Amino acid sequence: MTSLDKPTEDAQQEREHDSRAVTEAALFEAFGGVRGMVETVVPGLLFVSIYTINKDLHLSAIAALAVSLVLVVVRLAMKDTVKHAFSGVFGVAFGVVFAMMTGNAKDFYLPGMLYTVGLGLAYIVTTLCGVPLIGLILGPVFKENLSWRTRNPGRKKAYAKASWAWGLILLGKSAILFPLYWWADTTQLGWVLVGLKIPPFLLAVWLTWVFLAKAPAPIDVFAEMEAAEREEAAKGAVK
Repeated sequence: MTSLDKPTEDAQQEREHDSRAVTEAALFEAFGGVRGMVETVVPGLLFVSIYTINKDLHLSAIAALAVSLVLVVVRLAMKDTVKHAFSGVFGVAFGVVFAMMTGNAKDFYLPGMLYTVGLGLAYIVTTLCGVPLIGLILGPVFKENLSWRTRNPGRKKAYAKASWAWGLILLGKSAILFPLYWWADTTQLGWVLVGLKIPPFLLAVWLTWVFLAKAPAPIDVFAEMEAAEREEAAKGAVK
């Protein structure tokens, strides 16, 4: 290695490190991090725990909904983003309504299971259509919006791989849960569902990080727009 090669290699390693750091931060923001995972798991865990002990559908459902609302209130009190907590409240509320209407405790899990299937299919279909869903989700987070579709083919390919990963993982999870919905009892379904909340999610996020960390850097369209506005302003000042 010559003295001229080392700075180049160091610069390349620094760019790769920065790319990984940016990707990690974006994924953390988009998917809620550790706190978001906790808020996703706790209501279902409370429901199945109470139902396992006393088989009381109403108490289990009310407790799950109450803890979801508490999580939102805590977020609001801390002036933090509430999108993940609110999504949890809506999911639990739909589950409570289904279970109360049918009187079948297993139906508490049905809306979430149907959502998982729909989301898995959405990842696959959008990728086949050339607009991978994970790119639509993360594009604004990376400040690239949809520039990856036409201006950054390497990044579009990474988003396609990540969307395939998400779709297949979610559909694989559904392939485990739906037979249990028909054949297992409520507690068995509930504990398996709680157990499958985090590991598949972490696998999908990790694969997304792997694909994007190796992809070209995002094009900051917001910075481009600001630069264009400054240029226009400078031209106007000259005139």
